[in-house]
Amino acid sequence: MTKKRKVILVTDGDEYAARSIEYVAAKIGGRAISRTQGNPTTLSGPQIVKLILTAKSDPVFVMFDDCGLLGEGAGEMALKYVAENQHIEVLGIIAVASKTHQTEWTRVDVSIDRFGELTEFGVDKSGIRDIEIGRISGDTVYCLDQLNVPIIVGIGDIGKMARKDSVKNGCPITMKAVRLILKRSGYHDDPNC
Repeated sequence: MTKKRKVILVTDGDEYAARSIEYVAAKIGGRAISRTQGNPTTLSGPQIVKLILTAKSDPVFVMFDDCGLLGEGAGEMALKYVAENQHIEVLGIIAVASKTHQTEWTRVDVSIDRFGELTEFGVDKSGIRDIEIGRISGDTVYCLDQLNVPIIVGIGDIGKMARKDSVKNGCPITMKAVRLILKRSGYHDDPNC
């Protein structure tokens, strides 16, 4: 029996998200599957699983994006396939808030605002605390409630949030979300957890 790969799923795939996820993965000794970048996601679930299984180290970061498509788009179909694959153990999901043409939302266990504060409320695309407790609106979040994962962390737009999460600043909000996932899932390879 092969060991399950430890994976963190990210519901954003634009170039800012990709740069931020690649930066954070390198900092903690994980791997980002750069080929999953895309707005929308172009790789299928089986293609992504193959890439995960060949990654050099865990945790493996995988990006998914529906480009604002209402309902279950290509990004969500791929995400669901990966999350339910027998060779994958999902440590957690970073659920990214966005402005969608039609509102889609998901529950989150906790959110991190653009100031790096944990909150029980959701956050918007700018990382500002929202009025809803325990949920965010986004474009690749439609299927998250159907998944059995240890933790879902809501954040604003990765790599942005008024430049507070930029690579130049060390992606502090994304880094905090990742460290929280590593800690809550019991995966402690990050010495900062």
